[in-house]
Amino acid sequence: MIEVNRKIHVVGINSYKFEDLSFKLQNLFLETENIAVPNSYFDEITSWRENGSSKKKSFFSSKSNNKLVEWLQSQKTDVILISRGDPLWFGIGRILLENFSKDELNFYPSNTCIQLAFSKLKIPWQDTVNVSTHGRDSTNLVKALKARPSSLSIITDSNNKCLEIIKENLSELNLIDFYDFWLCEEIGFDGENIRKLNLKESLPSDISSLNIVILTKTKKNYTNDNLPFFGISDHIFKTFHDRPNLLTKREVRVQILADLELPKNGVIWDIGAGCGSIGLEALKLRPDLDLFCFDKRIGSKSLILENSRRLSVKPKFIFEEDINNTLNTRNSSSFKKPNRLIIGGCDKKTKLQIIKKLASDMNIGDIIVIPIIDIQTIKELKEELEDKNFKTNLNLIQTYKSLSITEGIRLEPNNPVFLLKGKK
Repeated sequence: MIEVNRKIHVVGINSYKFEDLSFKLQNLFLETENIAVPNSYFDEITSWRENGSSKKKSFFSSKSNNKLVEWLQSQKTDVILISRGDPLWFGIGRILLENFSKDELNFYPSNTCIQLAFSKLKIPWQDTVNVSTHGRDSTNLVKALKARPSSLSIITDSNNKCLEIIKENLSELNLIDFYDFWLCEEIGFDGENIRKLNLKESLPSDISSLNIVILTKTKKNYTNDNLPFFGISDHIFKTFHDRPNLLTKREVRVQILADLELPKNGVIWDIGAGCGSIGLEALKLRPDLDLFCFDKRIGSKSLILENSRRLSVKPKFIFEEDINNTLNTRNSSSFKKPNRLIIGGCDKKTKLQIIKKLASDMNIGDIIVIPIIDIQTIKELKEELEDKNFKTNLNLIQTYKSLSITEGIRLEPNNPVFLLKGKK
């Protein structure tokens, strides 16, 4: 193997000021003849040659493409490659490691623009999800947004169409009111500017091409004032911090509520209630119903209570325990039997046990709805309902949501859900 003597020094910067470099890096710059600089700040870095260097300087304007790799490969002596922040964090470092040996490369990271932005905002960022849309489509961004993290940093592309796509994605996922949108421009440089944008208005026209976006979960007091009569958006419901998708999506929830044929009066049980989205919206539609929520997850009761406050409704009882324990140990006369029953969030064995325990005592016209994602369980549950004199039907709910991308829009599929309905 040929030993490589020259080095590629990859220097991350946060500032265009030469004096902001460490003394070691200042000396390295003064002693190195060949230097590659991103073309977006070529003029600023080439002015550093005025700082007393005894060596002639040759600058290469870089676009971080194959021509840069070819130029680096052609150099016989040490070179410097100027980068932003940390070259190994969504930077040029990955490309360099694919084309050069580790022995050839020395990295000198500076603070990342994200780190600097959070320091300016004075917000902890250890739990932040980081996504880059620079030269990439928005697939990873959409995936991150669906998880609804408490904060999200986005490395943007240099064109402002990228910001429009982020704005559209937030709107399409009903997250406009869920996040504060911080536009951070030229972080660490003289033109630094941080502003919180109102995404219900047009984007400003004076945005620097050097920008990143920080999304932080808004501190908002939800009220019942502006909620729709039917079909409440998912973002209204508070969910588990580590399991944000543990709620029945709006499109499926709307169909479940329709299948329940909610009466004006009666009793509805929501088993595996999670954050309570189905039962609570049912109660909003029919406020005279008695709602019983059951979920064994620790913390589910406080979630359901918070979402009850947001919807201005009040469940009759909330049980934070395993439904098997409820049915086997509690005095059945202490709470009313259901006229409407939703069975979700438990395994097949438990679903069958619930039907066996409750279905026989339900009255003519009463309804059971079971959301199912495992096709293998459908046959047994359907047969058990029919054995208890329920007429059944099965629907597959498969919906797609349009999401903006650079080329226009694409359709993003939601997870398919089977709805098994039984009416006595």
